[in-house]
Parts: sequence; structure tokens; C-alpha cells
Amino acid sequence: MKQILQSLKDGTTQLADVPTPGPRRGEVLIQTARTLVSAGTERMLVDFGKANLLKKVRQQPDKVRMVLDKVRTDGLATTLEAVQNKLDQPLPLGYCNVGQVLDSGGESGFVPGDRVASNGHHAEVVAVPRNLCARIPDAVSDEQAAFTVLAAIGLQGVRLVNPTLGECVVVTGLGLIGLLTVQLLRAQGCRVLGIDLDPARLALARQFGAVVVNPAAGEDVLAAATAFSRGRGVDAVIITASTKSSEPVSQAATMCRQRGRIVLVGMTGLELSRADFYEKELTFQVSCSYGPGRYDSAYEECGQDYPVGFVRWTEQRNFEAVLDLLASGALDVAPLISHRFALEQAVAAYELLSSGEPSLGILLEYPGSVAELGDQGAAPRAAGGRVVPLCVADTIVSDSVVKPAQGDVNVGFLGAGNYAGRVLIPAFKAAGSTLYNVVSSGGVSSVYYGKKHGFRQASTDGAAMLADSGVNTVVIATRHNAHARQVLQALQAGKHVFCEKPLCLTLSELQDIEAEAAQRPEQLLMLGFNRRFAPQVVAIKGLLDTVAEPKSLVMTVNAGDIPADHWAQDPEIGGGRIIGEACHFIDLLRHLVGAPITAHHSVALGRHPALAVRDDKVTITLTFADGSVGTIHYLANGHKAFPKERLEVFCAGGVLQLDNFRKLHGWGWPGFRSLNLWRQDKGQGACARAFVDAVREGGPAPISREEIFEVSRVVLEVAEGVRG
Repeated sequence: MKQILQSLKDGTTQLADVPTPGPRRGEVLIQTARTLVSAGTERMLVDFGKANLLKKVRQQPDKVRMVLDKVRTDGLATTLEAVQNKLDQPLPLGYCNVGQVLDSGGESGFVPGDRVASNGHHAEVVAVPRNLCARIPDAVSDEQAAFTVLAAIGLQGVRLVNPTLGECVVVTGLGLIGLLTVQLLRAQGCRVLGIDLDPARLALARQFGAVVVNPAAGEDVLAAATAFSRGRGVDAVIITASTKSSEPVSQAATMCRQRGRIVLVGMTGLELSRADFYEKELTFQVSCSYGPGRYDSAYEECGQDYPVGFVRWTEQRNFEAVLDLLASGALDVAPLISHRFALEQAVAAYELLSSGEPSLGILLEYPGSVAELGDQGAAPRAAGGRVVPLCVADTIVSDSVVKPAQGDVNVGFLGAGNYAGRVLIPAFKAAGSTLYNVVSSGGVSSVYYGKKHGFRQASTDGAAMLADSGVNTVVIATRHNAHARQVLQALQAGKHVFCEKPLCLTLSELQDIEAEAAQRPEQLLMLGFNRRFAPQVVAIKGLLDTVAEPKSLVMTVNAGDIPADHWAQDPEIGGGRIIGEACHFIDLLRHLVGAPITAHHSVALGRHPALAVRDDKVTITLTFADGSVGTIHYLANGHKAFPKERLEVFCAGGVLQLDNFRKLHGWGWPGFRSLNLWRQDKGQGACARAFVDAVREGGPAPISREEIFEVSRVVLEVAEGVRG
């Protein structure tokens, strides 16, 4: 299928071939009929991409601080590689989609054939969470419905202003959202004053019933607002403009009455004058996108709706309200359409967006969709368009099957996220494996990495990849809750398996994997415990193996805070950070000691109102069969500028200290003082190479199954104990 992608590196827009997504549970698969280009947000993304590096830096000072911290801790080369990889990844554009349901994705409340509006991307087929979709009334055309999401943004701003019948409200900035906001306020029974510099947009606002003022024509905005409010000051101001200046907010404060309300829907500078707000007791609020539920993963991704009695207007219910207004005729979007383009002409549409030529609502029409009676024909229509067959199992790049010969390592990747694309895929490529197929749920990342690294295929169908006889080795790099199921499926399909940690999230899953693996001794099962393969760890291991007495090991991990609602913190999806990351350090100490773990004890910080998450601030103590003791301080409450990982080993009158996998120092070790690296190396390359060599040569797995299962069991028990 075709999808519009944009590069953050150079700002180029392309119409790319990507595999058709398959819906996950709770998602709705939609065949697109129309999408609307958001002139504000999408122009900003394109302009950011086209900016040079210096301008990008100036626009995101917070990101610059993060980069500088990473340079200090991880080194320049590692940081530049991470930044380059981030900028190279294509970004799907668009969030105003209308189409027909192909697959309801289980209990979504929709059925195939429903017409729905959603925040899906500009693509022929999109998979959208159910709470971000709304059924379109029969009286509303596809073109009208394409404005649903943008109108919902304006509607949320109106709801925050909470206007009453007869109030006078100012709308500053009459782009698409501003003009939609004017109509919404008029439908609420408000008198509206519109402010903009564009005469054409002012004319549209006047057409929708607003009084208008044009500061570019020398008209006095404050005087107009005073007259409009009959000398009392306006009741409220909704700012839908996009500017770096703080003038719109300052101007809004000046024109408001005592206890007036100001809501920011657009983007402005926020250098506020306390005196302006203090003397009038003004309220100022920033509106968050489409409404309650936005950026809440439980609502958007997991489909957990808010009770209507407590949250009347969620994102989805705002969509429905907009569609009802369109159906009743209270909201008129036909005058807002300035251009129509066939999907094949999408690049021309984005060139128009950034050309400076006047435009407002730019609609994209998709192959297979039929122009409706409700569509207006006044706007110019670009030529082109073609019918594209749609199926869930699309593959791109090459569909040739090459069965692996003896010694070949034909790798299929399940998952193409940032870590897989930046680290794992290059590591397996450098190890000499054949990159055969890469699968991602959305398709964009699989195509990007498929082309970048030379895969034969890119797909969205993991089952088809597992059934492909051309693949004999599977790398699992998906979200953690999928690992156990995919490991079992890959083993049952007769593949060698490399699973990026963790192996599973529960002890019952571990038991199932152990039982399945026991029946398949000829298949390799490897877990991505890469740190034991790091060159400095190899040196430490060599030194410790010369010592017979027990060791004392202290691992300090400055893990860094991540939000409590991040998927990695969710016990059902990520398993929490002990399972997701601290497992590395339990394995590392187990490897260095070289003896089984006989006992473990863990303690987290105590319960406190300031701690949303406790199980990422933990001290873990391990005892080993040879008398060694290891302590892991896994702490997410430190500063990011401090190095992330430090290992200290004490034994036989000597000390070894490894600092963030860059500097290794030894005291009291004859013939060894230090081993420093010019760039950080946590062993990912050597780990992949060891596994690929074992597959190729038919040798034993680089990490024994016994150790993998032992460490996984300890990790799960530690996580369960800390939570309990």
C-alpha cells in the first residue's frame, strides 16, 4: 500500500510502498477514503525537517541538553550514532483520516463496512485504536468527516473556555482550527471577534458570523475588542495562532474583562506578565489536543474508556459531537476546502503547503474511493490515482524465497523498533547472517530498515515469516509481553531463536518454554544478555577465572527515570524494569562469578506519595554456590548526567572497576592496570556474532540454556517479591 512519510533529516516528503498493517486487539483496520492535511502541524514538521542542524538545535534546546548528557556518559561516537539513527527514521504524516472499516479488531464496537473518522495517518490502510475512531452519520460525507479531528481540537478549546449563551469571545488566528472554532462558538450562542492578518480568512470568518479585525491593515485590535465588548472587556479569548511571539497572550490579557478566561490551542511564546493576570484575576489554560484521554496509554492504546458520568467529553465523544454538528449543518466545512489531490500527487500537495501559495483545507483522495454527492467540486483537483490491492500480508522489497543451505544463517526479525534498528540488525548483519525478512506491526519501520540494511523482505505478517522455509533463525525484538508466545511459536516452527531480553514475563511462561526447548535440543535458544560479551567484561572474566576464592561484586545502575505510564512499567506489557532491564545485571554477575545463584534478597524504597513507581529503585543481593556475594543497586532516581553503569569487583587483594563500559581500571592485578575504549561497547556485536557462529557451525549456544533459565527464574522471583 501507499503511505506518506517525511524525513526529519532533510524534510523531504515521499509516497512510499509499505506493508499493510494488521490490527492488534482493540484496533480498527480502516481502508482510507479521504484524509485532510493539517496545515499547521504538518507544515511545522516539514519546516523542521528542512532546517539545518543549527536551526534544529535552536528549536529543541531540551533535546540538546539530553544529547550533551549522553555525550558525557556514553561518548561522542555512540551519541552521534543514536542521534543520526533518530533523524534518519521516516515519520508517518497525518492525523485526519476517514475510511471504511475492514476489520473490527475484536471488541471494538465497530463492524466491517462502518464509515469512521479517526486520527489515522495518510495511508491507504491504517490501524487505529478504537477510542480514536467515531462512526460517521449517513448525512455526513467523507470530505466533511475529514475535518473531524481538527474540529475536535477546536472543540476542546471551546470546552475549556466554557462559554455561556451571549458571551463575547475572541479567536486569535483564523487558520483551519480557528475558523472551525468560530463556528463552534457561534453554535454555542456566542458573539465572536476574529483576529488574523489574512483578508481571505477574515472574509471566511465574517461569512461564519464573526466580527473581524485585521491588524495588518492598521486596525486597532484592542480598540476593536473594547467596542465589541461594549466597553466591558471580552469574556474569553481562544488563541489558535502559531507564533514564537508572546504578543497574542499579552494582547488577550489586555482585552479580557475582570476574571476573563484565556485558552491556548495553538503555539505561542509564553513570556507572561504577572501584572496583566494578577490585577484581573485572569485564568490561563493550555488545551491538550482532542480532549481527555489524549496521551493516556490506558485510554488510547488499551481501550479503557472513562466513565461518562465522570468525564463527559473524551476524545472519542468529542469526535462524535463534531460529526453530529456536521450532520445538522451547524458546522460548514465546504468553504474551508482549497485544494484536492489524488494520493499519487501527495508530494505536490506538500510542496504547495510549504510554497507560500495560499491554501487552507487540502484534501487527499484515495484509490478505490468514490466521490460522493456531498463533495464540493469548486476546489482544483489534481490528476492521477491508481487502484492498489490491499491485503494484510503484503511484503515489500523482494518476494523471492531462498531456502537456507547447510551453514547459512537466514534471519527473520520480529520487531523493528529503535533498538532493533539501531543495534540488533546492524550487529546481525556485521556477523555475516543473511537478513531475510523484517516484520513490524505498522509496516513503516520494517520497510525503512529493510531497505537500509538490505533485507529480502519487509512485512507486517509475523505468522507468514515463521512459516517461511527461507528463514531458519528468528530474532525476537518486540514488546516484552509478546516474547514468550513468539519464542514458543518460533521453536515450534523449527527455527533457532535469539530473543532480546526478557525471555518471558511469568513463571508459568518460563515453564512452558523450558518444556518446549527440552524437546528440541538441536535448536539454539539464546537470550540477548550482551553485556557478558563486552570486551572489558571478557577481560574481567579472564582475570577472575585465575582466582579460586569468593568474590564481592557491586553493580550500580543509574537507570534514569521513565514515566509511570510508560509501557515498560506496565506489568502486563513490559513487566516492569527489573524484568525488562535489571535482568542484564543479574546475568552479568552470574556470568562473572561462574557459579549458580543459591539465594536472593531484594528491597525497594519505601512507599511514599512522591514515588509513583518503587520497583525501579531497588537493591538486589545475590549469593552464589561458591560463596560469592553480589549486590545490584538499580536506581531510577538519579541524575542523567551521571554515568549509567558501574561495576566494582573485590577479591584476592585486588579491585576491578568498570565505568560505563568505557573505562576499566585494575588495582592489585599483576600485569593489568587498565583497558579503556574510545567508544562505549556493551557487547551487542560480539553477542550477535557468537550466536550466528553457533548456528552456522552447529556448535553449542553461547549461553547455556541452564543459565538462561536460571537467571530468568531469579529475575521473575525478584520482580514478584519487590511488587508484593
